[in-house]
Amino acid sequence: MVSLPLTYAVLVKMRLTLALCLSAVLGISACSSIQDTVVTPAKTSVPVELAANVVDKAKGVGVDTVVTAKATHGELTAATLYAGTDPAKNVVKGRVTGAGWVASQLLEPGQTYHLEVKGRGEDGKSSAMTRTFSTEQLTLAQQTYPSVAPLEGETVGVGMPVIVTFDLPVKNRALYERKMRVESTPAVEGSWSWLSDREVHFRPKTYWPAGTKVKIVLSVNGLPAGDGIYGQQDQVVSFDIGRSVVSTVDVAARQLIVSINGKVARKIPVTTGDNSHRSREGTKVIMEKFSSIDMDAATTGVDSEDPGYYNIKDVRWAMRLTNSGEFLHAAPWSVGSQGVANVSHGCTGMSTANAQWFFSQSKRGDVVRFVNSPRQLEQGNGWTDWDLTYTAFAQRSAL
Repeated sequence: MVSLPLTYAVLVKMRLTLALCLSAVLGISACSSIQDTVVTPAKTSVPVELAANVVDKAKGVGVDTVVTAKATHGELTAATLYAGTDPAKNVVKGRVTGAGWVASQLLEPGQTYHLEVKGRGEDGKSSAMTRTFSTEQLTLAQQTYPSVAPLEGETVGVGMPVIVTFDLPVKNRALYERKMRVESTPAVEGSWSWLSDREVHFRPKTYWPAGTKVKIVLSVNGLPAGDGIYGQQDQVVSFDIGRSVVSTVDVAARQLIVSINGKVARKIPVTTGDNSHRSREGTKVIMEKFSSIDMDAATTGVDSEDPGYYNIKDVRWAMRLTNSGEFLHAAPWSVGSQGVANVSHGCTGMSTANAQWFFSQSKRGDVVRFVNSPRQLEQGNGWTDWDLTYTAFAQRSAL
């Protein structure tokens, strides 16, 4: 058989076949190359570490200590701080913040406290820690007690200031003011104002709206007042604002105008202080009410030998307006002068029937404005909070 020479077409076909085979070989080689291997490290197993800012069996811990606890390498699951031996009683409130716990209250003096903390670690296991410690002893001379007016559950007038009186001086006024809160429904704008280092008042910018519900929260227990004195007790007091009773005594016209909820309810002829005992002009607030009271001029500094001295028994329907002794009251002995002349020693007198009616309409905290008198009301002579502009009142805030 004779071998024939390869044609051009055959050669081209052979070359294409060879190229395809080589490409397939190279492709298989590329796909089978070694890939990088990612190695995930094994999870470490770390137990939780619990700690507190009080040492176990510590003595003399300051009452102003804010107890804290924390967890490291895990989470804090529970914390309880209590005084005494019963974990259900005398519990100090606190809050969880991240991996820690912070007490919301300060401590009582001369008490033994127990702190119980629980946590869970990154290893999933639970752990617990306890601390027992005692606080410093304090005498009454090292503790200031806050008294609050109005009283719990009292209904008062629209001009009633909140009055907090401390029995020992407070030097750290700003610190204390930050811990004194006034909540109301409806909310009002208002300010605290310090009369002294023992007395601080709160009033709204304008009179309380009738029907307002108010709550006072004083978180001062254990709070340093300065000079080694600490707050003795927290206080929470709730009270209500009644209807609006705002009255005006026109000294020159010898008339008392009583407005209830914005409408004039009665106009009453009165007599006020004579030329030697002028009734003071200014905005006053009813401080006390007495269905009967003995009025002795000696309580206002008048000597019994003074020609102006008086001692009247059983004065009816009396309402105090100033510390110096100005009252609204029944004055049956001066009925002939009421509406005609000012003949009293500074009080506002009216007939027994009118005084009884006004007494029945009034509450502690009601406002009585005195106008057209040449004598001005002194600051601090009664509850004179409304005799200042709001700006001047708020300037006495420690903040």
